[in-house]
Amino acid sequence: MEAHPPPVQMVQLLSGFQVSQALYAAAKIGVADRLAEGPQPVEQLADDLDCDHLALARLLRTLASLGVFTEIEPETYGLTPLGETLVSDKEGSMRDLALMWMETHYAPFAGLLGTVRSGKCAATEHYDQPFFSWLASQPDQVSRFSRAMANLTGGIKVGAIGSYAFPQSGTMIDVGGADGALLAKVLETAPNATGIVFDLPHVIADAEPALKGYGRGDRIAAVGGDLFEAVPRGDVYLLSMVLHDWNDSDATRLLTSIGRGGATGSRVIALELVMPTGDEPHMSKMIDLTMLGMLNGRERTDAEMRTLFEGAGLLYDGIVPTPTPFSVVEARIP
Repeated sequence: MEAHPPPVQMVQLLSGFQVSQALYAAAKIGVADRLAEGPQPVEQLADDLDCDHLALARLLRTLASLGVFTEIEPETYGLTPLGETLVSDKEGSMRDLALMWMETHYAPFAGLLGTVRSGKCAATEHYDQPFFSWLASQPDQVSRFSRAMANLTGGIKVGAIGSYAFPQSGTMIDVGGADGALLAKVLETAPNATGIVFDLPHVIADAEPALKGYGRGDRIAAVGGDLFEAVPRGDVYLLSMVLHDWNDSDATRLLTSIGRGGATGSRVIALELVMPTGDEPHMSKMIDLTMLGMLNGRERTDAEMRTLFEGAGLLYDGIVPTPTPFSVVEARIP
């Protein structure tokens, strides 16, 4: 198939804000949840979901053109594999991520131009405080954020976890582990290990009930505290998309805290989007823009990871690629 001419391609790129809102609307309304029961006519969907018939038909037609839904027959729609990622509580679901991003990230990104000009974080300007500080005051969004991170674990990170040989015993500390979804998955591969999910106290409040749901409540403790001040003693320190939240100075402080908390030889295993050099498309490059607009963090190359870890006094062992966009960054406490 011939590529569209550049002006058409640019129109498609510029319409990205509409696509994001369309996906959010479909996720919030619960279209995919209803279609998971089987294809349905738009008129029936509109009645069941309390929507305007014509407006919903136009929404579904647009998303079907993007492969999210499929028109089985005129005005009757079904789910595609892509659309199944908007179904609640399904393996590989991205529904909570869709809701979280659009409810907390979309509005601040209107200030990206100002960020590029001034270097000041758009979310900090929008919320009048750093994003994580604002998030701590929003209990519903804290829970949504934890579920969104669990979406990433179940939908993408699980492929990286399954391809990596984690230590089979000892105590694993999931630093910044939210509700413990990642640690629960890792412990499936390490039957003789136990774990601690460690995060801020208001985040840990969601961890204990979640751990019971993951079936790992007997092997994982939930502990609250300040990641930058002190971390629990452990044999292995896990970090999953934590370092990218912080600038080099703060990320170094975090890794230094881990270095103080662990024993000589303790391993540090970080699951991160290690950025390739050059023009090749990679998930890390779009998420780096998210970090620019929302936090003071960034994605890093292999060389930048080495500089970061060694700057914190850790022994850098290198990068292990996985079949997913994620890589495993390995280091040890000297």
